[in-house]
Amino acid sequence: MACVAWAGEVRYDCLRFVERGLTSDPQMIETRFGAESKINKLNSLTAEVILPTFNVSMMVGPAPGLKETVDDWGDTVDTYDFSRMGPFWAVEAKFIQPLNLGQYQTGKKALEADLQQKTFEIENEALKKEVELQTYYYNYLLALEMQRLAADAKKQVDKAYDQLEEALDEDEPTVSQTDLLNLKANMHTVKEGVVDADLGMKRVMLAIRFALALTEDETFATEDTVLAMRNDPMPTEEQVRDLTVKYNPELRQLSAGLRARRFQMDLAEAKLAPEFFVMGEFQYVKSWAGNRNVLQKNAFAQDAVNKMSGLIGVGLRYRLNFWKSWEEYRQARTDYRGLQLKENYAADGLVAKAVEQYYQVVAAKEKLDALRESLRASEALLKGAAMKYDLDKSQTSELVSAYTQNVTMKKDYYFAVCRYNVEFAGLIAKIGLPLKEYNSYFNGK
Repeated sequence: MACVAWAGEVRYDCLRFVERGLTSDPQMIETRFGAESKINKLNSLTAEVILPTFNVSMMVGPAPGLKETVDDWGDTVDTYDFSRMGPFWAVEAKFIQPLNLGQYQTGKKALEADLQQKTFEIENEALKKEVELQTYYYNYLLALEMQRLAADAKKQVDKAYDQLEEALDEDEPTVSQTDLLNLKANMHTVKEGVVDADLGMKRVMLAIRFALALTEDETFATEDTVLAMRNDPMPTEEQVRDLTVKYNPELRQLSAGLRARRFQMDLAEAKLAPEFFVMGEFQYVKSWAGNRNVLQKNAFAQDAVNKMSGLIGVGLRYRLNFWKSWEEYRQARTDYRGLQLKENYAADGLVAKAVEQYYQVVAAKEKLDALRESLRASEALLKGAAMKYDLDKSQTSELVSAYTQNVTMKKDYYFAVCRYNVEFAGLIAKIGLPLKEYNSYFNGK
């Protein structure tokens, strides 16, 4: 990230501030981590494709020897000889391999669509976070302007107060004690402005430090030194409609959700049918007990202890609790149809919200233009009142009134600039484009 830093201070423009906030904000980090569970489920399903059930057990221990004896019928048989113990080793393996390839493919597609849905949900949350970060940025500049305005107001009022006191000390006939009292009566307004400006700066800095995860020894500053109306390209109403349909992540999230619900419905329907599988088992036991010198030469020889066996076959499983599977299918079908109903009006609703935001931006710009004209008139009135005050010190009330009006007008103007900038940020988010992509789209035209 390109930025200028010295002595622990980092300076940002609006775009760099937004990009840093998206990567550093703890809430965004937590939101992105939500996709990990979806990826883990997909990986888990893929890992279970081959031999989801495969158990191997092994054991070693002592085993009795064998000796030949003659039974009651005169036959020679092997019997256990516990006087000659020896070691033995045994291994047993069991496996089950389902043959439901269709269910696996459908389940995988459902999880992939669910992951896409989560991805678009994160994109939508990122757009909301961008609006929040831009609000912090412009509120910071607004707080700077309010601090300057409050400091200048205090300086000018203190200057007028000193001039009046000096005039009273010199017994000028054009100045009275009433003029000084009138000025004192308005001092609280200036002090309140200073306090409010400092409070606004402290509040916005708390939010900025949290969003950027700044350490205690890091300070924050902006490349912009004044609050001005942002110069991002203004789209037309038709462009707002077209771009919203094309880029809004909520629409893409809904589309991915429909695919996920459809696959989940297909999967629930497939589970109503029987499931086929292949299962097998293998067992091998080998003993080295006494009186087995001949048998040890053949690793596969079998007797009362030594053995090797196995089986393999095709199985069929059918869930007797059919109604539970049927209800799961009905639930999946209901969810899918509900999303289908939402799809019918989602695009129109999101476009309407974006167009409404566009109207708010246009209205904010018109109000800003009107305030700019009023501010120019207020500055002209202030200049006239200042000239009269220089000629006649008794014109204090007129000067204070004109200056108060001018300060109020400046405050309203800067608030209008901040409001327009934030409303424009909301418009970009309603369209569905990140700030960087929005500027690249229009600058490339």
